[in-house]
Amino acid sequence: MKTEAKLFMGVALFLWLAAIAYGIFSAVDQGHVEVVGVVALILSGGLLAIPGSFFLFVSRRIDPRPEDRTDAEIAEAAGEVGFFSPGSYIPFGMALAAITAAVAIAYWAVWLLIFGLAFTIIGAGALVFEYYTGARRGGAH
Repeated sequence: MKTEAKLFMGVALFLWLAAIAYGIFSAVDQGHVEVVGVVALILSGGLLAIPGSFFLFVSRRIDPRPEDRTDAEIAEAAGEVGFFSPGSYIPFGMALAAITAAVAIAYWAVWLLIFGLAFTIIGAGALVFEYYTGARRGGAH
C-alpha cells in the first residue's frame, strides 16, 4: 500500500505547490490573486490526500506486499488477480443510463433525470447480482 500512498500524496503535494505558484503568478499578472483557481487546486490536493493518508495508515499495519519491497521477485506477485466477466452487456447499459441522466441534468429535464437515475440504479444492482441469478448462477468459478 505504500506505493499507492506515495502516488496519491505525491500528486496532492504537486497540486498544493501548483496552488501556491498559481496564486503568485495570478497576483503578478492581474494585480490580485485569482481565488477560485487557488481554492480549486487546494481542494483537489485535499481530495487526493484523503485516500493517500488512508493507504499510508493501512500500509503501516499490514505486511509489505511485493510491490512495496525493492528486493521482491516478479514471481511473488503472481497468482489470481480476480474474476472479470467475459461477456456482460450490463456495463454498456449502465453507461447509457448514466449518459441519459447526465444529459437530463444538462437540460434540466427532470422526467428524463428520474428515468436515467432509475435505470442506473437498476443496472448497478444487475451488475452486482449478475452471477447470483439466472443462467450464469455459480459461473464465477
